[in-house]
Formats: sequence, structure tokens, C-alpha cells
Amino acid sequence: MNKLLFLLLAVSCASSRGETPAANPMPDGSRDMYAGLGVQSAPRYDGTGSRKVTALPVLQVEWSNGMFVSGMSAGMHLSNSPTLEYGPLLTVLPSRSESGSGNGADGIGTFAYAPMPGVVRVGVNPDRLSGMDDIPTRVAGGAFFNVYLDPQWRLTSSLLVGSGREHQGARLELGVQRLAAVLGDRHRVSLGAGLTAVNRADNQSYFGVSAAESLRSRFYSYEPGAGLQDVHADLRWNWAWTPSWMLTARAQAKRLLGSAGHSPLVERSSNLTVSAAIAYRF
Repeated sequence: MNKLLFLLLAVSCASSRGETPAANPMPDGSRDMYAGLGVQSAPRYDGTGSRKVTALPVLQVEWSNGMFVSGMSAGMHLSNSPTLEYGPLLTVLPSRSESGSGNGADGIGTFAYAPMPGVVRVGVNPDRLSGMDDIPTRVAGGAFFNVYLDPQWRLTSSLLVGSGREHQGARLELGVQRLAAVLGDRHRVSLGAGLTAVNRADNQSYFGVSAAESLRSRFYSYEPGAGLQDVHADLRWNWAWTPSWMLTARAQAKRLLGSAGHSPLVERSSNLTVSAAIAYRF
């Protein structure tokens, strides 16, 4: 299997926000691109008990100068070390309205989904967020820093600022990844686990209820503080039919913690996201 296809398995970051693909050495002036189509079943927003099924396109592009676009994230690898990865990072964070969150990117391998309107929604209470202020789409900026413990294991981290209603949110994500384990000639499995810590502004935007929102909605006023927001784990499976075609599937479990998990907006503190996609290498 070609080297890029192996690197396609390297990232199993639990959250799409701040996900960075593994560095992919290429000849100068070259680029690699994957495109395809996937389906995802996910909670309508973090903490809800209802779900939506969404059809999502897949796009991943990497250039030999280290720049990459991976779904809703873009950045650049600046390190020449085989054991360190770091560089700037930009991520588009989905909006949230009364009907739930917009569709963000779900990284699969080293590419991720781009947003597309949901086609099916399942749930008995689709208007649960009625009366809550919308959270607009945000572009958060920051940096990533990853350390390889050996060729199969790496520690990951990213820091993003600019989230939330007033652009004052900050998010720190830390994780550990087991890169692709080989199962036969065409199958690879990767594992990942991590946590997300946020400041007060981020938690208040996504899990808080202001006094004005309390008067308009069914929720009591609530002001969460800074701290751990969630822990998460991923299992990813890739099936390479040919050097160009691949089926990739992912299951991601997340549990909300601390003041986020105790928010009146939260119906379920634990939830599962599953997705599958077919991608072609150009």
C-alpha cells in the first residue's frame, strides 16, 4: 500500500475541531487530494438525546510545503523533525440554532467531512433549544503540537481561540493516538482518546443559560465555569479496495464533564457518533 494511504490512517482525533493530519513528505511542488461522500449519524447538538443523519462530502488536500486542508480545518506543518509536528491551525466551528448544531467536519484518517444540510432528523423534541440565542459559525485560530512516542503512538494537542458567541472562547484539546494497526493486506484499525478543556466564555456559550434566555426558554439560568468539558474516544477502520479507493468508518464516544455535563441543556451526558465514507485519491 502506498505511503499516503498508510498516513490516511494516522489521525483518529476524537473531535473535528483542531484535527491535524499527520505530516506527509512529498516531492516538492506536489500535492495529494482525496474526495468522496459519506454519511454520519450524530446528536443534533452536544448533550441532546435526539439525533440526525447527514449526507456529507469528503475533501482532503495536502501540499508538499506542509499546508493542508482537512474538512473544516486548515493549517501548515512547520517541523522537519520526524518525532515532532507543529504549526498554525484554523478551524471553522459549526453554528447552533434552535434546531441544533450545524454540520461540522468529522475527520476520518487524514481527511474530514465538509458541511452539508442534514437530510434526516430523528427525535421527539426537535425544538428543545427554543428561546436560546443562536451561536453563529466561528473561525477559531491557534496552533497544534504533536509528539511521536514511537512510529505507532503519538500525543496530540491543539489550542484554538475565538469560539463562542462573542469570539472570546478558548479550547485546549489533548489526546493520544494509536496509529494504524495492520489487519491483513487491506484493513487498518486505529484508536484515539482525549479530553477537551475550555475557558468560561466557551462553556457559557454552548452550555450556559443567560437570564434573558431563561425568560424565553424552559431552562433555568445557568453559568458554567472553565475546566474540562468532555472526554472522548475513537475507533476507526479503513478498508482499501485499491491504491485509490477506500471505505473508512468511525465510531466516536463522548462524555460531557463538569459544569458542561450538569447544564440544564443536557439530556444525555454520553453520546455516540458514527460515520462512514467512500473516498477516491486524485
